Amino acid sequence: MMEKINTTDLYGGNDSFSDINHDDMDNDYFAKLRKSLNIMSVIVYCLAFVLGVNGVVIWVTGFKMKKTVNTVWFLNLAVADFLFTAFLPLKVTYTAIDFHWPFGNFMCKVNSTLTSLNMFASVYILVVISVDRCVSVVWPVWAQNHRNIHKASYVCLGVWVLALILSAPYFVFKDTLTYSDNTTRCFNNFTLSDDSETGQFRYQAVAITNFLLGLVVPFTVIFSCYAVIIHRLRRNRTLASKSSRPFKIIAAVITTFFLCWAPFHIMRLIELDHHTRSKTFGHVLSIGLPITINLAFLNSCLNPLLYVFMGQNFKDIVRKSILKILNVR
Repeated sequence: MMEKINTTDLYGGNDSFSDINHDDMDNDYFAKLRKSLNIMSVIVYCLAFVLGVNGVVIWVTGFKMKKTVNTVWFLNLAVADFLFTAFLPLKVTYTAIDFHWPFGNFMCKVNSTLTSLNMFASVYILVVISVDRCVSVVWPVWAQNHRNIHKASYVCLGVWVLALILSAPYFVFKDTLTYSDNTTRCFNNFTLSDDSETGQFRYQAVAITNFLLGLVVPFTVIFSCYAVIIHRLRRNRTLASKSSRPFKIIAAVITTFFLCWAPFHIMRLIELDHHTRSKTFGHVLSIGLPITINLAFLNSCLNPLLYVFMGQNFKDIVRKSILKILNVR
């Protein structure tokens, strides 16, 4: 029987370039630790599913709130998180049954692509929100004359197209492999029918691209925009005195974005150094990857809390809508 692939990655499966010798790691301590991490992952996935798939944000921003540029941003952010969390039961099942994928090759590709799509769409919608807020503060007159719902919708369409393009490799390279014990894995098959060096190059290219376009570039833009906003508000004390809440939201956005995504991308870069892997290196990846994956997944249920639920208008509409439904019943 072929050696099983056991290194979990964010995109719903296992990395075909993980040449860690897990036979050396199969002692009681690490076996129990990996089992505990799997249980933790299932709990986190279920939590993200419950909080992210309820559709409240989509319902309120899409049908209850007045159509504005901000509601367009929030609606698209909510849709990205909803699409991702709607498929989390597949991930829960995959993890709960010891990484056996019973849903077929096509769903393996779709599930992985949607996860990547959520990452890029969410990140770049956050970038758009940051740029929009920065422009509104720095050039308020221009923003008032040029910001409208139609342009915001086109911008969001562009974000979705970009996210889909960046996610395409996971539809192409994701694959399933069934072993002699009928265990099926959903993993990154970057080699396809080519040699291993070509596959390794593809893997490195995708990982580095994700690091640059999924973390470095968007985080730099977001941080720069909010730095400009904070500087402008501090110069205008009258405006700053009315904006204590936005300052808190800005700090929460930057902190949450970095804490959720940076550890995962850093761990993926560490994994690229496959030639120098040792037993200790294997332990770090085996433990670190599930933890950083869980942090990344939590971002999908934290986004609505940070960007929508902290707004008083949104909370008032939800409360009134619920009371109206209860009164009708």
